[in-house]
Amino acid sequence: MAEAVEQKIADGKSRHEDRKRQKQDRYNGAVKKRKWEDPPADPDAVRNFDPASRVKKRKCIILMGYSGVNYFGMQRNPGTKTIEEELLVAMLKNEWISDEAFKQPQQIQFQRAARTDKGVSAATQVVSIKLPENLDIAGLNKDLPEQIRVFAVKRVTKGFNSKSNCDARTYTYTLPTVAFAAHDEEVSVETYRAPEDRIQKVQETLKLFEGTKNFHNFTSRKEFIDPSVKRFIMSFECEAPFVPEGTTVEFATIKIKGQSFMLHQIRKMVGLTLAVVRGLTPPETITKAFEETRYGVPTAPGLGLVLSRIHYEEYNVRYGADGCHETLDFEQEQDQIQSFFREHIASTIVKTELAQRSMAEWLETLPLHSYEPREEGEEWRGKRKADDEGDDDDE
Repeated sequence: MAEAVEQKIADGKSRHEDRKRQKQDRYNGAVKKRKWEDPPADPDAVRNFDPASRVKKRKCIILMGYSGVNYFGMQRNPGTKTIEEELLVAMLKNEWISDEAFKQPQQIQFQRAARTDKGVSAATQVVSIKLPENLDIAGLNKDLPEQIRVFAVKRVTKGFNSKSNCDARTYTYTLPTVAFAAHDEEVSVETYRAPEDRIQKVQETLKLFEGTKNFHNFTSRKEFIDPSVKRFIMSFECEAPFVPEGTTVEFATIKIKGQSFMLHQIRKMVGLTLAVVRGLTPPETITKAFEETRYGVPTAPGLGLVLSRIHYEEYNVRYGADGCHETLDFEQEQDQIQSFFREHIASTIVKTELAQRSMAEWLETLPLHSYEPREEGEEWRGKRKADDEGDDDDE
């Protein structure tokens, strides 16, 4: 028994060291020093160098949105189709960045506010970066796919980091309301309309997640004692159901605001909420999942998840009225953002759900899930292979 305990402690320390090394390898948005380069061997190259030819760059943010349905996430990943790759290619073509910066974006302090993953969209995404002045946003958008749009470029302070300066993030999750029906109720996706008492039950269940909780059961490879698993959820609510134009299926949007989120966290929160609402497990399962015991929490599909808003309240209070920098509330861009959201994100979610029935298929696997405590290392797979590629956020 003692040997087993010692081995478990050793394994835990080993996993902690691995995660620590991986975290050190990730770029954190700080300026990285360039290696010393010897001057050119050609004396004429030195003599003819014109300092004015160097383009002056200033710290800015790029405010953008995208539909992530056909992409393997926001973050650049060689050999895969990502949002960042499309953005960097367009910026290089329009001479916003140099060849060197294209190859190593950290040299221009490139940092995203949130790392959405495969299939996840963003109505508002923020990238901090050093850019030249007098940029042609319309020209850049012409070289971007229609699923990606840059709304604005704004000046920020020299030390601004889109991720670390973020106070909170708001996500939405849109799904057909048939997901709220009792698991043993015979219903049709096309004709189901969620009654008021079902919506109320959804609201009551979502409220159980609000506040500071230990979410170690709502992510991957995290221990209960890890300080990073404690997250603060400011609000979690369901908006009124609606029927999209041109369809007969009723949908609803769940909105969540929190300081930050871990891998799979939001999708697991939605997944367990639906299991409770459908009567597959009692509400107490949620409160138990915040405790040390291990539970296998179901992960809802990634299709309906959207990064809705990035919040910079503290930055706005400190710098928004200094006369040199703009407030980052994005009110001036709301018409553009909402128009893009309706045309390229919301409509895509609805069309894809109706065509692929990802939520309907996932709901069929929920009764197979065990909501009892599980053994260490045991993972629930259901009928289909687990989708480990979906990601809610950037951690």
